[in-house]
Amino acid sequence: MNDDILMIIQDQMQTFSKGQRRIATYITEDYDKAAFMTASKLGKTVGVSESTVVRFAMELGYDGYPSMQKAMQEMVLNRLTSAQRLGIANDRIGDHNVLTTVLNADADKLRQTAETIDGEAFQNAVQAILQAKRIYILGVRSAAALANFAGYYLNYIFQNVHVITTSGGGEMFEKLVNVNSDDVVIAFSFPRYSAATLKGAQYCRSVGATVVGITNSQLSPLAQDSDYVLIAKSDMVSFVDSLVAPLSLVNALLVALSSGREEALKKHFDTLERVWEEYNIYEKQVDVP
Repeated sequence: MNDDILMIIQDQMQTFSKGQRRIATYITEDYDKAAFMTASKLGKTVGVSESTVVRFAMELGYDGYPSMQKAMQEMVLNRLTSAQRLGIANDRIGDHNVLTTVLNADADKLRQTAETIDGEAFQNAVQAILQAKRIYILGVRSAAALANFAGYYLNYIFQNVHVITTSGGGEMFEKLVNVNSDDVVIAFSFPRYSAATLKGAQYCRSVGATVVGITNSQLSPLAQDSDYVLIAKSDMVSFVDSLVAPLSLVNALLVALSSGREEALKKHFDTLERVWEEYNIYEKQVDVP
């Protein structure tokens, strides 16, 4: 389901029973809390049974409560302020070990990404990038780290790579003004979604460029303006964006692209190794006694 759950509830409000209306009202007014409650806890909070909560989810068109909860959480990620995200994350962690909790959460996001990634979209994106005349990489704010990392290694593989991390609309469009149908734009956007990235992607697609969107959900605004959508899970950890799964996805792209350019890349690195050696770019390897 791609509709905002609040819109679905509003459309069906008149059809709900008394108990279902309690659930609907609570979700509408306190969705930031409801999104992270179990079905049992949500039921107790509003005064209905757990089975009523499950039936409510199915009434909305979801295949069960976990699906409805996932939809609420995806909506929440884009609607909450940083202060609200911080408070919810602290409530979720509670007395648990922060280090273990965060590492386990990131490991889970990697697993979810591996299980749900669209392999066909990934391969199509790789082929589009390999065939592009120019490659533009777009990512601002926290996503700038992903754009810079991708750009650093893509510059080894290709000769015409442009990394754009400025969030100023005017400056961004000045750098995108020459984009055309021969080019590929790799855009990164995760909650809270940057309006600048979305506008940049929309412009690039409007002039015929192929847009590869790397984001957290098919519900993401970036997904609507991308030719190929690659989903990497990035559930919030406090006010900090988790970039573990997105970075791993970038690694996979780089490996696939380097394989497609293997011969040219080998020659390039042979030349670089001689330059690095001549100018002492890297420290000599130290022998371990």
